[in-house]
Amino acid sequence: MEHTRSGSDILVRLDPGEEIHSSLKKLADDLGFDAAAITSGIGRTRQNQYGYMNSEGVYKRRPLDPPSELVSLSGNIARTESGEAFTHIHCCWSDDDNGVHAGHMFESTVHVVAEIHIRVMDHATMTRCPLAELELLGLSFE
Repeated sequence: MEHTRSGSDILVRLDPGEEIHSSLKKLADDLGFDAAAITSGIGRTRQNQYGYMNSEGVYKRRPLDPPSELVSLSGNIARTESGEAFTHIHCCWSDDDNGVHAGHMFESTVHVVAEIHIRVMDHATMTRCPLAELELLGLSFE
């Protein structure tokens, strides 16, 4: 992983074998920020796991293992109540037949490259807190 920063904006390049969630959490810890918006991401990834939350508040997961084009990525980075970095990412992939796969990203490993833009919110704190009867951690602000 390499990155460059200009003010509140960070452009990150992830390389083959790097997992997107763990890499962005490490970046948040290394740079020490508590709130950020992930505004865009492109590249080519593999071993993708994505899905959606059903009406009962339970995530349903789907695999997309073959290398696929990452055509859109967005989300945010916050902290849990215990202070750990937490990423919430949604994305869209195109497979080699141009079939679209989209939803909540659970896991994604870079196959060729991933280029991700992050905007740090220097004067904000975002915390992920448990929500009753949902797998999702809710977002609160200070």
